Amino acid sequence: MEFTIRDAQKNDMPSVLHLINELAIFEKEPEAVEITVENLLEDGFGDNPVFHCFVAEVNNNVEGIALIYNRYSTWKGRILHLEDLMVSKTMRGSGIGTALLDEVVKYGHKLGVKRINWEVIDWNEPAIAFYEKKGANVMRDWDVVQLDEKSIKNYISNLE
Repeated sequence: MEFTIRDAQKNDMPSVLHLINELAIFEKEPEAVEITVENLLEDGFGDNPVFHCFVAEVNNNVEGIALIYNRYSTWKGRILHLEDLMVSKTMRGSGIGTALLDEVVKYGHKLGVKRINWEVIDWNEPAIAFYEKKGANVMRDWDVVQLDEKSIKNYISNLE
């Protein structure tokens, strides 16, 4: 099968959001996605883009995405964060995931980052095996810590 990996364009954002929603369903959190196409357009293509996105295109359809953004490590310096690497259910196993990850790694190398990092849900053994096969270190002894919007508001109200 032939596919193309390229930088996302504004007109790709509805398809990008569709894949984000597909990922949320796969991860058993279908109601968790709050962003809109308008958010993606503003945040990815505004005056100060906060993310970069690669898409995999098959027959003029976006079938995969890799959404990344810059971070900074106090130990290493400049790093790149891969927020999501997603391939549509019907295209998994086609090489698209590898091609997207390859593009992210080449992009990070070109930027001169010291590390590329991302999270993977602990029950997604196929993804974990895929990342380990590519040489990634899946650090199972670290826990992800988050404050969601409600928790941030509660935190701030407790400061006042």
